[in-house]
Amino acid sequence: MNCYFIENALLVNEMNRCRGSILIRNGIIEKVYRDSQPYQIPHQAKVIDASGLLLIPGVIDGHVHFREPGLTNKGEIATESRAAIAGGVTSFMDMPNTIPQTTTRELLEKKIAIAAEKSMANFSFYLGITNDNLDEILQADPYKVAGIKLFMGSSTGNMLVDNHQTLVSLFARSPLLIAAHCEDEHIIRENTQKYQAKYGEMIPPYCHPEIRSADACYKSSSLAVELARKHKSRLHLLHLSTRQEIGLLDNTTSRINKRITAEACIQHLVFNSKDYEKYGNFIKWNPAVKSEEDRLALIEAIKNGQIDVIATDHAPHTKEEKSRPYLQAPSGGPMVQHSLVAMFELYHQEILTAEKIVDLMCHAPADLFSIEKRGYIREGYYADLVLINNDLPWTVHRENILYKCGWSPFEGKTFRSAVTHTFVNGKLAFENGRFHDIPCGVALHFNR
Repeated sequence: MNCYFIENALLVNEMNRCRGSILIRNGIIEKVYRDSQPYQIPHQAKVIDASGLLLIPGVIDGHVHFREPGLTNKGEIATESRAAIAGGVTSFMDMPNTIPQTTTRELLEKKIAIAAEKSMANFSFYLGITNDNLDEILQADPYKVAGIKLFMGSSTGNMLVDNHQTLVSLFARSPLLIAAHCEDEHIIRENTQKYQAKYGEMIPPYCHPEIRSADACYKSSSLAVELARKHKSRLHLLHLSTRQEIGLLDNTTSRINKRITAEACIQHLVFNSKDYEKYGNFIKWNPAVKSEEDRLALIEAIKNGQIDVIATDHAPHTKEEKSRPYLQAPSGGPMVQHSLVAMFELYHQEILTAEKIVDLMCHAPADLFSIEKRGYIREGYYADLVLINNDLPWTVHRENILYKCGWSPFEGKTFRSAVTHTFVNGKLAFENGRFHDIPCGVALHFNR
């Protein structure tokens, strides 16, 4: 079926909402009918009655780790993209810390080929910078590559860049967006040694935000901002987690004109340091989930425009790995299936509007990465669309978790909103809990 008519939905788009209907033909939004504008449904169209449902653009997640190649015991492009579309995520940008690490254009092309064959969602990949591959990175095609991933602190699949001259050269020469994971390695190592002296090898997980501390985050983020301002680089700060870092950000310039932008991730918006007592290593992320004061400050920075975009840092590990003692348990957790409904809990709590959530998760990634014809409900754009029922409670349990790792920190949580339909490139990929298992995804392109 190449033609769909979504009728009588509540469109949430471009900080506005209105009653409307959408004609999809050959993968494109052909016509948007708003309010009482008359329309005629093509006879060949499959009609979807969206009465009582919200219609939004597909979510674009600019920060995932789908683990392929080399770590497919945890996740694969096929499994994680399937979970993504069930959660309303129609496009993703995947990080380079796989095996082998995506540090050359040849390895990048191999990942693109895997995704083209298997992905249910649209895709792009970052190239990873190391201490010695800058010349290779600088030859990347800006039309095809999401950006350059810079680890200024070691994390899972260590790609730490600790050569200062490499950092300077990258910020001075990069034509691409630099997406930076900022934590100061020296501070983290000192803190780890301090807590090992106190606890030995059995450090409690609740020490994680003290080891990977706010000071470690701020010292590294402030260095990245300093380099970006000096060299007029395009810097994107990933997964901010502290109040201090917010002071580095600007909200006096329009998002589209900013040279330094910032991301917050779901885990830092819904959990706080008290939750380690309940969840332990299962909420161990880098950077760490920190205090309630930090969480509230991040939400306020989202409201006032200092933080520009929401992502997940989706990073599955097996239950067995996460159940190990703190020092042996890897950081990261699965999130793409539940990110949109988790954000809509903030809507139900009257903390964020639906319009603001759509702006942060759909429009902002398209703007910041200059993605071609996605992220908005506009005529001529690709038909990546999601229908949401805001009055359909459901509970996360083992049987409906779609990640290959088989667990979620939200297990047992009841969400009040549910994704009912997901379109990817005009194909109905997910419908009321059922998949149409045809890989729908294509490579994202960037207007740079």
